[in-house]
Amino acid sequence: MAGKIINLKLISLSFLILLVLFMNACKSDKKKPEKAKIEIVNYLEESKESFDQRMEWWRDDRFGMFIHWGVYAVPAGIYNNKEVKGDNGEWIMNNAQIPVKEYEKFAKQFDPVKFDANEWAKTMKDAGMKYVVITSKHHDGFGLWDSKVSDYDVVDFAPYGKDILKALSKACKEQGIKFGLYYSIIDWHHPEAQSINAPNYNDWEDLKANPKFPSYLENYMKPQLKELIKNYDPEIIWFDGEWIPDFTHEQGLELYQYVRSLKPSIIINNRVDKGRSGMQGMNKGDKKYAGDFGTPEQEILKTSSTLDWESCMTMNDTWGYKKNDHNWKSAQDLLHNLIDVTAKGGNYLLNVGPTAEGLIPAPSVERLNQIGQWLKINSKAIYGTEKLQNNYKQGDKIRFTKEKGSPIYFAIVMEKPDRTIILKNLKPKKDSKITLLGYENPLEWSFDKKEGLIIILPSKVLQTWSKDTYAWTFKITGDEI
Repeated sequence: MAGKIINLKLISLSFLILLVLFMNACKSDKKKPEKAKIEIVNYLEESKESFDQRMEWWRDDRFGMFIHWGVYAVPAGIYNNKEVKGDNGEWIMNNAQIPVKEYEKFAKQFDPVKFDANEWAKTMKDAGMKYVVITSKHHDGFGLWDSKVSDYDVVDFAPYGKDILKALSKACKEQGIKFGLYYSIIDWHHPEAQSINAPNYNDWEDLKANPKFPSYLENYMKPQLKELIKNYDPEIIWFDGEWIPDFTHEQGLELYQYVRSLKPSIIINNRVDKGRSGMQGMNKGDKKYAGDFGTPEQEILKTSSTLDWESCMTMNDTWGYKKNDHNWKSAQDLLHNLIDVTAKGGNYLLNVGPTAEGLIPAPSVERLNQIGQWLKINSKAIYGTEKLQNNYKQGDKIRFTKEKGSPIYFAIVMEKPDRTIILKNLKPKKDSKITLLGYENPLEWSFDKKEGLIIILPSKVLQTWSKDTYAWTFKITGDEI
């Protein structure tokens, strides 16, 4: 009996040993959970291939609408029954040295009951515009969306009480218009930003920095940008106000990185950093600056550039609505600007300044319609084109563009042509057809090495085409000379 008990004990002990070994083996087979690796992308070191892919649609679209709209449309250039000096309607808070509390009274009157987002989007599309950039917040600090970071916006502070950006972004996407947002680094309303100099918010001779600006950047600006990107999914962020001493180059680099981390495909202008060289808008060459494209303001580059750029311009003298500004540029001049910019490889961002009621001024709509009518016939010479390698122009009145990835060239003549046109920069392919966009029949032509390409226009074309045809486009298959 004792032997059996001993044997049972040995068996039990052996079983326990085997069980412990088995459990330890199972434990050793279990892999420890790996911590998720967070990949940090340095967007400032983007490859050329990635950059070109991201910029492709923007380069192809060429033509966009800039919208300067906000509280400044209420005074519309008038303060205390006097017209405020200066061309910039949106700068009235600074130019008239209006205290914050006084300016807020205009915000309490901002009630654009005639604003129709669908009508605005249709106006853009009819004009041939492919994208839009609207002032989500200008220097006065007032937001056109329902911000949870601040109550100083159109929903919480103004009688209108509706989210303008929500309505416009939806309408634009329905029309195929890419949506972009302007955001001012300056904020005259926020106590941690430029209001230290109030009511002289931007004294150019003695511009002082606000020591609390870094707090404003981290706790106000960045959270608002996150709202805008997450809630309205913009394709472009268009910064402004980078010239203030509060904002540094290092902050610009970090801000670019931050915005791209929220949406890697987004396109950001060069005013995210401190590199812009005055109104000419292209970056200085002293160091590497952040930003995807240059921003010439109220001017066009004198020649082409190897860098991406966009010329932003007004139709009259002001960006924001100013009721006494009637100095409207002609539709012809505006169209010729678009042609010139495109031939130089740039984009054209043409501004409208809506009224406090929410209407785009009639002279703006009229000019946009005329541009749109021309583009219905001549769009192939603008969209999806690139600049020529050698000469983008011939004289003052002829510009050239090229269809991307093909031997098709366009010669755009910005005055009514004579019956014979001579082009020096292009050689057509043998037996190819040359056409005038908007006219079905091929044109008679010849080529001479000394004289160049000679195109003959039928007399009936010159007789029947409208005097309001501001430019004539010739399509030529061939090569550059």
